[in-house]
Amino acid sequence: MGLTDTPQSERIHIGIFGHTNAGKSSLINAITGQKISIVADLPGTTTDPVHKSMEILPLGPVVITDTPGLDDKSILGKDRILRAFEVLRSTDLALIVVDGTTVLGKSEISLISEMKERKIPYVIVVNKIDKMKDSDRRRFESDPMVDGHVFYVSARDKVNINELREYLGQLMKGRIKDTHMLDKLVNKDDVIILVTPIDESAPKGRMILPQQQAIRDVLHFGGITMVVQVDELAAALDSLKKAPALVVTDSQAFAGVDRIVPADIPLTSFSILLARLNYDILYLAESVKKLKTLSVTDTVVISEGCTHHRQCGDIGTVKLPNLIKRFTGIEPRFKFTSGGDFDNSIDGAKLIIHCGGCMLNDKEMEHRMELAKSKGIPMTNYGVAIAYMTGILERALKPLL
Repeated sequence: MGLTDTPQSERIHIGIFGHTNAGKSSLINAITGQKISIVADLPGTTTDPVHKSMEILPLGPVVITDTPGLDDKSILGKDRILRAFEVLRSTDLALIVVDGTTVLGKSEISLISEMKERKIPYVIVVNKIDKMKDSDRRRFESDPMVDGHVFYVSARDKVNINELREYLGQLMKGRIKDTHMLDKLVNKDDVIILVTPIDESAPKGRMILPQQQAIRDVLHFGGITMVVQVDELAAALDSLKKAPALVVTDSQAFAGVDRIVPADIPLTSFSILLARLNYDILYLAESVKKLKTLSVTDTVVISEGCTHHRQCGDIGTVKLPNLIKRFTGIEPRFKFTSGGDFDNSIDGAKLIIHCGGCMLNDKEMEHRMELAKSKGIPMTNYGVAIAYMTGILERALKPLL
């Protein structure tokens, strides 16, 4: 990802739902003006949720998710329908595509009810108006489940597609919060030092997303950024005429950076800044205390929001478990999850330690935290856990409280 790209976590997530051959894929292609989804008369062309990041005016950067048909009757149909409903966890805006020559089915009605319960904005997009009769339109407009959330289009003939884009833009206006990791932490001309170690686990040729976001935020607030590695930090501090307003470090370097940065200079980590943005930071700080009471029979789930190739010094599977073993003096059971593999992997855990969640939007992070709470499992994150185990959590949280 380049510095100019908008991360998925900050894009509007649009879920496209409906029966097989209602025209979901055709609608996506019409809205985007691209052949993103396969269109065919054969039912069930889309068998798994397909995500595509792009830009749609007037909405701006979006992630569009094409989902399997809600009436999939194949051998794997139930699993595919479940996958479609799981997309709701991260959905900011839902389009329910309906064939205009049919009526709302049970699955569509169930989905609308779910939208209302979750307070997800939605539009019932009645497709194939070129084939509709006046009686078909009257039927939709009189259906109490439609409740005014209806828009008529022909995806094939591109009828009302521009109008639908404008309607979606108005629907989402003011609903997506403008979030910044460094909000209220940077003033104009403040110097912010970002400590970004380049080791075997760092992505070659690029910086990780939270580091990119931090640089962008400093620029947004009119600050001055210094990006250094741990070995360069002391020299960077000595070169400044005034102390930096904040030092932000990769969590893996917390202990070394803490020794270098004077106590009167605020210090925190990229992961903790993300926690402030996406989580209840005080809940994470309380949950991390569970580390003190772990036993060898307890399971610690270490979860990453994205999927990537594991490096030899991977923080989630190598460095964090080693730090936990040194801190606790025991070796609890470890379980590792990545990507969407979360909900079915945390049962029986005594503690969940999650990554910063830079690739997950706030809806998905809220879902994961609430799920952990509902199961009575304490949940913290990488940065909070590392700061706690290195004895500097109080210092790391102080700039944020």
